Amino acid sequence: MITHGHSDHARPGHGAVLATQETLDMMRLRYGENFAGHTQAIAYGEELRLGDVTIKFHPAGHVLGSAQIAVTCKDTCIVASGDYKDASDPTCVPFEVVPCDVFITEATFGLPVFRHGNAADEVRKLLASVALFPERAHLVGAYSLGKAQRVIALLREAGYDAPIYLHGAMEEITRYYQSRGVELGELRDVKGMKKADLAGTITLAPPSATSDIWTRRFPDPVTAFASGWMRVRARARQRGIELPLVISDHADWDGLTATIEATGAGEIWVTHGQEDALVHWCKTKGLAARPLDLVGYGDEDEHEALPAGEAEA
Repeated sequence: MITHGHSDHARPGHGAVLATQETLDMMRLRYGENFAGHTQAIAYGEELRLGDVTIKFHPAGHVLGSAQIAVTCKDTCIVASGDYKDASDPTCVPFEVVPCDVFITEATFGLPVFRHGNAADEVRKLLASVALFPERAHLVGAYSLGKAQRVIALLREAGYDAPIYLHGAMEEITRYYQSRGVELGELRDVKGMKKADLAGTITLAPPSATSDIWTRRFPDPVTAFASGWMRVRARARQRGIELPLVISDHADWDGLTATIEATGAGEIWVTHGQEDALVHWCKTKGLAARPLDLVGYGDEDEHEALPAGEAEA
C-alpha cells in the first residue's frame, strides 16, 4: 500500500501495489509500465476487505493522489498518514481528519520554529520581485511532483496570466496534472528560448538545476526556492538563494499538533523527520507516543539528480 508518488515513499519492484489511480500513474511515469508485478487502484473512501482487515484510503492533501491509509481490525483502527498538510492547495483534494486509535504521523517539520504562514503571501513576494526587476528572469526551484504545480496554481490564483516556463524534467508530470483537470494556464518549455526573451519571466525547475550551469541561459536570474526549509535562513544562504519562499507541502508544527488532537488517537507513532519534539509534546498531552526509525526516507527531490539528457533541458 503506497501513500503517494514521491520517490522516498514509492519504490519500483514490488510484487503488488495498492494505491490511488494518480499515484499509480505517477509511478508509471517515473519507473515505467512494469514498475510492479500487479497494481490495483483504490478510490478515496472505498473499502477493501482482506480477511478480518478493512482498508480505506483518505485524502492527505500533500500532492495529487496522496492518501492516508486506514487499516481496521476488529475494534482497532490504525491510520498511516504518509506525508500530509492541512493547508489549502488548489492542485489536490484537501486533507481529511480520520478518527482512529493509533495515528502514525510524519514529522518533517516537527519543531515549534516551523510555522509556514500563508503560501499566497509568499507568491505575492515572488510577483513583487518580478515587478521590481523586469530585466531579470526569475528561476524558482521546486520539487517536480506537487510543489511545482502548486506554485503555478497559486500564481494563477494571484492573477498572474503570463506564460510560465518549465524545465524539461518537469514537463511530463505537470502535463499529467493538467490531464487530471488541474488548471495551470499556459505553460511553455524553456528549452530553445532566447536569453533576452526570458527577461521578466518565471521559470520552474528542480532544485538541483538552480545551482547548475543550466542557469546561464537566463538574464541575470533571481534564484528562488519554494520549500518549508526556507524558514531556516542559513539554508537559503547556504544554497545561494536570493529569494526564499516558505511554501511547504508538509504540515507545520501547528498543523501536526492540531491533526494529532483531531484524530482522537490515544497512541501516536512519529516518523520521517523531527520525532523527538513531537513525541515529547504528545506525552505532555497524556498520549502514548514513540518514534519510528525508518531507513531511506527524506525530502523527495532534495538531492535528486536530473534524468539523463535533462541537464541542458
